[in-house]
Amino acid sequence: MAKVCFILVVTTVVVVLGFAASTVHGQGTRLGFYRAKCPNAESIVRSTVQSHFMKDPTIAPGLLRMHSHDCFVRGCDASVLLDGPDSERTAVPNLTLKGFEVIDDAKSQLEDACPGVVSCADILALAARDSVVLTGGLRWEVPTGRRDGRISLVSEVNLPSFSDSIEVQKEKFRVVGLDTHDLVTLAGSHTIGTASCRFFSYRLYNFTTATKSGADPTINPSLVGRLRELCPEDGDGSNRVELDIGSPEKFDLSFYSNLRRGGGILESDQKLWNDDSTRPTVRHYLGSRILRGRSSFRVEFGKSMVKMSNIDVKTGIEGEIRRVCSEVN
Repeated sequence: MAKVCFILVVTTVVVVLGFAASTVHGQGTRLGFYRAKCPNAESIVRSTVQSHFMKDPTIAPGLLRMHSHDCFVRGCDASVLLDGPDSERTAVPNLTLKGFEVIDDAKSQLEDACPGVVSCADILALAARDSVVLTGGLRWEVPTGRRDGRISLVSEVNLPSFSDSIEVQKEKFRVVGLDTHDLVTLAGSHTIGTASCRFFSYRLYNFTTATKSGADPTINPSLVGRLRELCPEDGDGSNRVELDIGSPEKFDLSFYSNLRRGGGILESDQKLWNDDSTRPTVRHYLGSRILRGRSSFRVEFGKSMVKMSNIDVKTGIEGEIRRVCSEVN
């Protein structure tokens, strides 16, 4: 996989959001939370993410995915980072999460600089933002002040899934305070990264008798052969395929363009184009590529990320500031 060659091109562009200090279910985070107690907190996280990214660009989608998986269970409290036999990390969707070492590295440096000040939950939120910037997305301001949770249970993991209908996806977003616009926008994170064949190869073989090939009829026929080569029917499902074919390392609109052409790799993604309730947002992003010099999607993505990263956050005296992100104090 080629390394991304446009690092930090857009880091001077900042999305300023008027609602940045609010949470989806409460109040508490704010911009500049660490300005007095740990003024270099954001720069330490940013440099750590960049250092790991230079060695392995797949860290970027990994950190972005990890942050979303954290926020959808118990809110954005870094519960996904806790290790243990029955923790969230042991849930099937979390077994392929990537980037724990990046968070641990940043935490170690922050503990040296400002012991007991910066939460793992905030590190994860900042790292997700920095990952988007490193792949060409716009920078947004991240409100901070989250505290870390003490509970992590595999039994509570009920994440949006690759085979969910649009109605199920919308309901999973609704219960955490996110709407259909957020659903379509945050799905755009799939403009970077890959997926294992096991999560979509069922669409390629014996999916239906309605098509000669037997493949899911919503897949562009010209793509079926290529995907079957990458994901043979007798394979173990471990091969990985780009979620955004043609532009897998660049944070851009290509993901949505692919949906319009039947090129969504995950069934849940392709449904965003096929469903009447979500297609208009996809069309909007494709039809308004430039808004005052910026693509509408990249601006809206930052807004939805701030909204998601404030789901049920713990602030004040709730939770704790972990010394090590993988274990409670």
